[in-house]
Amino acid sequence: MLFVAFGALVLVPILTGLDPNVALLTAGLGTLVFQLITSGKVPVFLASSFAFIAPIQLGIQQYGLAETLSGLAAAGAFYLVLSLLIFWRGPGFLIRLLPPIVTGPVIMVIGLSLAPVAIGMASNAGETYGEGAALGVAAAALLATMLTALLARGWLRLVPILVGIAVGYIAALPLGMVSFAPVAEAPWFALPSFTVPVFHLPSILFILPVAIAPAIEHFGDIIAVSAVAKKDYLRDPGVHRTLLGDGLATTLAALLGGPPNTTYSEVTGAVALTKTFNAGIMTWAAIVAIALAFIGKLGALLRTIPAPAMGGILVILFGTIVVIGINSLVQAGQDLTQPRNLVIVAIILIFGVGGLSLEAGAFALEGIGLCGIVGVLLNLLLPYPAEEETGLEQ
Repeated sequence: MLFVAFGALVLVPILTGLDPNVALLTAGLGTLVFQLITSGKVPVFLASSFAFIAPIQLGIQQYGLAETLSGLAAAGAFYLVLSLLIFWRGPGFLIRLLPPIVTGPVIMVIGLSLAPVAIGMASNAGETYGEGAALGVAAAALLATMLTALLARGWLRLVPILVGIAVGYIAALPLGMVSFAPVAEAPWFALPSFTVPVFHLPSILFILPVAIAPAIEHFGDIIAVSAVAKKDYLRDPGVHRTLLGDGLATTLAALLGGPPNTTYSEVTGAVALTKTFNAGIMTWAAIVAIALAFIGKLGALLRTIPAPAMGGILVILFGTIVVIGINSLVQAGQDLTQPRNLVIVAIILIFGVGGLSLEAGAFALEGIGLCGIVGVLLNLLLPYPAEEETGLEQ
């Protein structure tokens, strides 16, 4: 289970400048917290969320790492508030507040806003190699990831990211893109590089709206693992408890300097393949992740992965995020040319991809956070057509 989650787990801290060893530790601790909150009933593994990559990068650039971590901790607290509201009003409340017509475009914005990151890493020349070599390595990693996802069978199909990283890494070696000096210098056993958050209101207001999309994604993941295990986890232990566990894990991760946690679809696929529905397996995976976090040479080795190799993989990963957003709209079965839907989707996409920013002194709301808030407000305020209102009343 840990092997399946490993590639995506360590990519997020590498891309955002966080410590991969801390990410391993917080993924393990977060999974244990989740199992405790849900009474060990749900077979999921929690680890780094891709939805927060762009906000973390922008937050660190504008405010600093410690300040951005306070925003990530607040995102976990937002999950706690949602869990209380779901407990009070029922899970249908979350769907009414954050329907696919809002969350679908927001998820698309997350993927589209990350597109320049993927292309930049895939084509960025280094001191010892040119753009052509970078594109060649990126293409090798991209092709390996594609073929694994499309043609592989069994457990290998669940680890296309790891296969892509391995192929890209091997392709980069003869081109002089990899230096093992940091690995040789790193100790075998070392404490992860923890970072303590610093309360920073602008960072919190910047990051907080981003948690809207992962909250809905969590709801979908619990439905998916329920279908795989043939158990109704929405009722027992309840989506309010699973979201509470996810929120506590995210806040705990931020307090230690790790990325936000989320339930991993790859692990759900592994559960379906192996028919291993015992959540205790995830507990052991979490313990192994915690143990690996204290191996200094592992963290150093992960940092030697060349940027072009990661860029090739990210082309698919970030594109997949966009497709997930599109698919949520398709599954909702709503007419996107209907004026109300058209207005909401259009404004979310253009505000988010266009990078609109609202600033007032030190406060700034922009990108994913701004379009998320605007989408929620439009959905609450815009009137439904007469025929839809009649259907809703019925």
